[in-house]
Amino acid sequence: MTRILNALVAAVVVAIGASLAAQNSAPDIAFDSNADLLKTPDNVYVGEIGGVGQNSKGQIFVYTRTGHPYATLGDNRTFLRGGSRLFVFDKTGKFERELGQDVYGFNAAIGLRVDPQDNVWTIDVAASQVVKFDPEGRVALVLGRKPEAINVRTGAPGGGGRGGAEGGGGRGPAEGGRAGAPAAPEAGRGQAGGGGRGAPGSGLPGSTFSRPTDVAWDRAGNIYIADGIANTNRVAKFDKDGRFIRQWGSTGSENGQFMGVKSLAVDAQGNVYAADAGNKRIQVFDGDGNFKSQFGNIGTPLTMCMTTGSTQYIYISHSGDPDGMEDAAIYKVALDGRIVGKFGSAGKLPKQFGLANSIDCRNENELLVGEMTNWRVQKVTLKAAR
Repeated sequence: MTRILNALVAAVVVAIGASLAAQNSAPDIAFDSNADLLKTPDNVYVGEIGGVGQNSKGQIFVYTRTGHPYATLGDNRTFLRGGSRLFVFDKTGKFERELGQDVYGFNAAIGLRVDPQDNVWTIDVAASQVVKFDPEGRVALVLGRKPEAINVRTGAPGGGGRGGAEGGGGRGPAEGGRAGAPAAPEAGRGQAGGGGRGAPGSGLPGSTFSRPTDVAWDRAGNIYIADGIANTNRVAKFDKDGRFIRQWGSTGSENGQFMGVKSLAVDAQGNVYAADAGNKRIQVFDGDGNFKSQFGNIGTPLTMCMTTGSTQYIYISHSGDPDGMEDAAIYKVALDGRIVGKFGSAGKLPKQFGLANSIDCRNENELLVGEMTNWRVQKVTLKAAR
């Protein structure tokens, strides 16, 4: 027994050493950074960046935890509002306007994406909603629904003194613990408050989300939602009009399972890449959710962005500690998992990152990086792409 245990320990040490060596041996990519990109009016401030994206005109959209949140309390429920705002800047970073004032689903920003048609999608981890704005700034589609009844009294049935899903817990990208470490699901339960019959963490079919974190699309316009970082670990697929098609995933470490599905990307062939933060890997599926492959050596993935050129790459943000102040980098990775290079480190200075929770890579060598703990968007220009 002792020999077997020693062999297992040795194998783990070798695996960890190989993983660290692969990360440390990744070539550095030289880059410049503008850490003072956004220019806001005197009475407008940018807080924790939930998401940043750019449209075909160069306009920059920032979904930020800036505002004056307030809660309405009753005997057994609470509603939180006003904790996030959606700002629009021109391509130089000059403030233009605000969208979605007082939108019901703006509570705690966790992500933003701009699709190929210039629609802007916000992902809110506290409201458990994904909202699509058309290019004119009008609400075009809402996926998900805020919980209608949340126990707020300690010891109330089903409440457990947690304060409710709408409150969102912590303020980091994983909302309540180490980055990518979701709350453990109750055995045999699916969605929060649901009592699903599937595997633990598989959630309920449809758009009843439990703290979703990202959205992506394929060429046909099908919508993929990462759901999520609470007690659900699934990817949900909808058609372009928001009708539910299918879902896959549950809580665990096997192929097709997740421990905090944090980010999504879809390549030109329709393959879906899912950042499995708790398991420190990227899993690859076809559009129907069939597992194809996986790769690691990219640390704890907080977010991804896939380029759109003839040869596609993925930028993956890594943070090795809860605040992103000790270990951080952004990796450039080929679709087969080969690490092309990395850039950046942890910290608060220009060219350093504090929980880089969002990346826009519309231009492969000119990125926008949104940071949670540093309350800013950096414009990164890569000097050596390959």
